[in-house]
Amino acid sequence: MSETENAATDWWPRMSDEAANAEARRIIDDAYRPVPQTPTHFRDPAALPAYGPTPPVPQPDHRIVPAWAAGTAVAGIGTGAAFVGVGCGIWLACQGFAAVTLTSVLFVTLPIAAVAAVAAAIGSALRSLKATHTETHHHYSGPVRQETNTITAPAYGLIARNRNELNR
Repeated sequence: MSETENAATDWWPRMSDEAANAEARRIIDDAYRPVPQTPTHFRDPAALPAYGPTPPVPQPDHRIVPAWAAGTAVAGIGTGAAFVGVGCGIWLACQGFAAVTLTSVLFVTLPIAAVAAVAAAIGSALRSLKATHTETHHHYSGPVRQETNTITAPAYGLIARNRNELNR
């Protein structure tokens, strides 16, 4: 080993073989030691107050748009794309025949479009009829007081100033 290599490794402390084995055994034991489990839930056994703020109730449903509305939108987009595709296909096929006017192409595609529109409307109506039956159950144990606060913060004009006042 040259002097440069020896000087570069002089900062590292020298260990005996027994100390190195003990340190290696400690590192391996720490790596294979089971991790303590952290609790993922907690139930407070204390009784609720007779009057005052109640603890928050979880509301697990976070949908922004109802499922039937999203399904109707997707069906409408698919139906529209199908109308365009079928119409273009018929128009291109008719280009190969004799001189066909736009009016004749529209009259050929009109029954197809009408059937598809009626099918989409019936499907949407059935889906929305099925989605009208929604039940929400609230389970409370003990007396509960619910408060609803509405904060109105109007902002008018080109330059708006927020006042954020809570009037009680």
